[in-house]
Amino acid sequence: MLILLVLLTILIIVVGYFIITYNRFQTLKNGAEATLGQVKVALKKRLDKLTQLVETVKNYANFEKGTLEKIVELRSSIANLKTPTEISEAEKLSRNLLKGISITVENYPDLKTNTVVKDLTEAIKEIEDEIARHRYTYNNIIQEYNTMIDTIPSNIVANFMGFRKMDYLEFEEEIEKRPDLSW
Repeated sequence: MLILLVLLTILIIVVGYFIITYNRFQTLKNGAEATLGQVKVALKKRLDKLTQLVETVKNYANFEKGTLEKIVELRSSIANLKTPTEISEAEKLSRNLLKGISITVENYPDLKTNTVVKDLTEAIKEIEDEIARHRYTYNNIIQEYNTMIDTIPSNIVANFMGFRKMDYLEFEEEIEKRPDLSW
């Protein structure tokens, strides 16, 4: 009887651990997905502000129509991004568009003093900070998730339930730097 009670206690502990560990994996996975969603929202906000900035710049310079078209196209594609790689590529494209706008603003000194341009530039700076925060949060969640997959005994639950490592959200080295908006 005592052996049966000990075995039952061990079984309850093992099942309890399994449930707790499974729930932690799910919590981390859902947190990562939610954070990726926030990165997408921030990228969309960046593109909205870039669109406004382009419209303002167009009033001062004969700005390329293609830039605005690229921003609109990229903005509409944000909702369809699923993987960290796709999000990184969209981030790279929007950053390149921002560089092009920066060059145009540099070429028109009176544009730099425009209040609307200053306000939009400040808004873009805040969005850059937001993207960096979300990326940091996402990568921390992924680090914990992947560590649980690699370590004993949580890796037993991960293997049994089919959890696989998730990718970090990485931007190219050049992109990791905040763009210079100090026109």
